[in-house]
Amino acid sequence: MHVPDGFIAPQVYLPSAAAAAGLWAYAARRVRRAARETAIPRLAVLTAFSFVLMMIALPLPGGSSAHATGIGLLAVLFGVWTSFLCVSLVLLLQALLLGAGGITSLPVNALAMGLAGSAAAWLAWRALRGVSEDAARFAAGYLGLAVPALLVALVLGAQPLIAHAADGSPLFFPFGLAVTLPAVMIPHLLLGVAEGLLTVAACRLLARLDRGEAP
Repeated sequence: MHVPDGFIAPQVYLPSAAAAAGLWAYAARRVRRAARETAIPRLAVLTAFSFVLMMIALPLPGGSSAHATGIGLLAVLFGVWTSFLCVSLVLLLQALLLGAGGITSLPVNALAMGLAGSAAAWLAWRALRGVSEDAARFAAGYLGLAVPALLVALVLGAQPLIAHAADGSPLFFPFGLAVTLPAVMIPHLLLGVAEGLLTVAACRLLARLDRGEAP
């Protein structure tokens, strides 16, 4: 899901950058007011865990790849805005240090994965936790992966319509929605099951540690 540079037209990434900048500033104020010092070590560990998960890419036919994210876990434990900032930081470091994702596409990646993914995960968890805590955690993990995948597929598939030459040839990403939706969504919908199970397992482990039980 890490969209590289050159795939997204300026008509998309410039407004995304403006929106992301405002949301990053708002999130930073929210997190600064609500931050608890005792939570910082766990937040740092889980952000690093998200970094590692995003670097374990499963190769797919056609040269693309799929990966878990840890977004659901961050959203459940720390809320939407903290998760948004942490995922954005992960994406920035991966783009700068490892070439995973681009700088011009960073706002799109951050909005799709960090904000929309975190919001979907948190809302699913809140909606289902009264029914079953494990079901809520699973749904958070699943949607925290599936929703960003859908948004990335839509953004990429729309590029030929947004930016093209006079003869209709795409100027940036060349494939339309008929290609991007199945290519991106099918593997991530399957991988979402593993992400959901991972979220359940990680939340259970952290709950046991909080109770002072052996893992």
